[in-house]
Amino acid sequence: MPTSIHPPRIRRDAEVAGVHIQYHLAGAGDPVVLVHGLSGSSRWWARNLAPLAERYTVYLVDLPGFGAMRHLRRAFVLARAAHWLREWMRTAGLARAHLVGHSMGGLIAIRLAAAYPEVVRRLVLATPAGIPTAKTLLGEVVPLIRAIGATTPAFLPVLAYDALRAGPLTLLRASQALLREDVRDDLARIAAPTLLIWGSRDTLVPPSLGSLMCDQIPSARLVVIPGAGHVVMFDRPDQFNAELLTFLAGESERR
Repeated sequence: MPTSIHPPRIRRDAEVAGVHIQYHLAGAGDPVVLVHGLSGSSRWWARNLAPLAERYTVYLVDLPGFGAMRHLRRAFVLARAAHWLREWMRTAGLARAHLVGHSMGGLIAIRLAAAYPEVVRRLVLATPAGIPTAKTLLGEVVPLIRAIGATTPAFLPVLAYDALRAGPLTLLRASQALLREDVRDDLARIAAPTLLIWGSRDTLVPPSLGSLMCDQIPSARLVVIPGAGHVVMFDRPDQFNAELLTFLAGESERR
């Protein structure tokens, strides 16, 4: 599947919780919302947008404090992020959508799907955070270094640019909050069919946690992509896109 052709994006402006934000959309069809992870932005989905936009209307939104929303650093509170995303969906006119979240974005997607099951059609979780590993922030340094080393070199400039845009204080606060979050009580309340996608070389959120999540979500399937690291959708876009599109079309159940 082609990943290098960039479909035209349409900018939209909105007001969420009294704050002006902007987001983008591309393509045509049923809505799919992409939610980035910690230190990320909608740029992390660059290798997935084109195939998705051929069949769906893709919504790209940067969380407060990150990417294009970096000026809203104080507005990001991880514990309220799922509610913020629900309010954004309402403002964008999305009564129901497919939801795709990566890492911290996966945690937010889990919370949203559990709290507002009526708004999520299908849920895709790419190496989602949310199960504590008993590590401190300092203890995450080595896995983080290994994760950076495992990713494709083309991703490193994207990572560096978005980390600079977010700033150290935002990253520190979000990282500390992320280590405290535990979504295990939310998993059983997810009603949407769910696809979990992991990279076999993920050192930040190891694939063993995917098996734990898969066992707890009522209608879930786990796919582990060989050779991919934590940013699985960028490392192995062709495999990721194929699994994603098959799942969104409902073909995995028919298979």
